[in-house]
Formats: sequence, structure tokens, C-alpha cells
Amino acid sequence: MDNAPRCEPPRVLLQDEVLREFLTAAVEKYQFITSRSPLPCFALLLGSAHGNTFAVERIAFARNARTEDPAARVEFTASIIPRFGTAYENEARGWWVNSSDLLSISREAEADGLDLLGSIHLHPDWHRIGPPSERHLVLSDHPTPMDQHTFGRTSWPVNLICYLERRGSAMYHSLAAWSPPSEPDDQCHRIPLLVTADVTMER
Repeated sequence: MDNAPRCEPPRVLLQDEVLREFLTAAVEKYQFITSRSPLPCFALLLGSAHGNTFAVERIAFARNARTEDPAARVEFTASIIPRFGTAYENEARGWWVNSSDLLSISREAEADGLDLLGSIHLHPDWHRIGPPSERHLVLSDHPTPMDQHTFGRTSWPVNLICYLERRGSAMYHSLAAWSPPSEPDDQCHRIPLLVTADVTMER
């Protein structure tokens, strides 16, 4: 028999209360989205890594520095907009995490024995609520080309995308986890995602 240790495939374990915290913030943000302003909702994922298993135990919301940071303005003007389209001229699009927030969140996580694992962000049903000229752009819990670029730049091992869709008075969501591309022109790969069941088990 082959007794060599087996390398487990990557997977993400997500606490249900962490998902509820993000969904609460995302649904609140969704209420203020207009056809001209696809407001982002973004948080950092904190937890622990055990081999290829990433356990997300906490999220931390951070400010968007795109409209404040000169480096962000230069990046979007010189690189993002020419590569991914004029839609990113809209400053409500795209995310550049505030560097001071990133530093303080990382330090607090380290003090609590947690690692910075990655990020989670919102994809709204833009093809339903966006401007008529963009209704053909169907969002989901899959990464956009811009997402893949961002995931590759950060190289964080876990990238969660939460898709929200309104149906009447109800909100529905789907969630997927993605690894960063290993090369600039590669695709992200989906990672199995397990969310704790919010039920009481009887012994």
C-alpha cells in the first residue's frame, strides 16, 4: 500500500454567524443601491489555516479608499479603466481597502491568534437593477475579470463572493469561495465551502 501522506484539497469552513453578519450588512447596503451607484460591501476574513483547510471565524469591515488614496486613483486611471472598461470610472465601483484599516485589522487579528485569510464582497443582481445599458452584464457568485485581477494581486487564499437577488419582498443569496489565480492569465478555481448548520444536535 502507498503510505505516503495525502494532500487534502483546499476547502473553506465558515461560521454561520459570520455569514449572517455579512448578509445583514449587504442587505442594508443593497437598499441604497441605485442604477448609477452599485455600492460595494466588503469585509476581510479572519480565522485559521490548517493545511489546506481555512476556517473563517470572524469578519472585519474596512473602508474603501478608492476616492481618497492617490495611489488608488492612479491605479484605476492608468490600469483598471483601460483594461476592464469605462464602467470603472464610476467611483462607486471597485474596492481599494484603506491601508490603515488593513494594518489595524491585521494587528488585532494577530493579537487574537487569527490570520488574515482573504475577503468577502457583494455582487448585487445588477442585471435587474442596473442601468438598461448594463442589463446584459449578469452577475452571480462567480468572479468577474476585475475580481480575478484583484484576487491575483492580493494572493489571499480565500475569496468569497456573495450574490444577492431581490424577488418581490424577499432577498435570496448564493455564496462561493475562490482561490486566487496562480498566474496572471489563469482563472480562479472554486473551493468547496461548508457553512456550519444552525441547528442543535441531540446526542
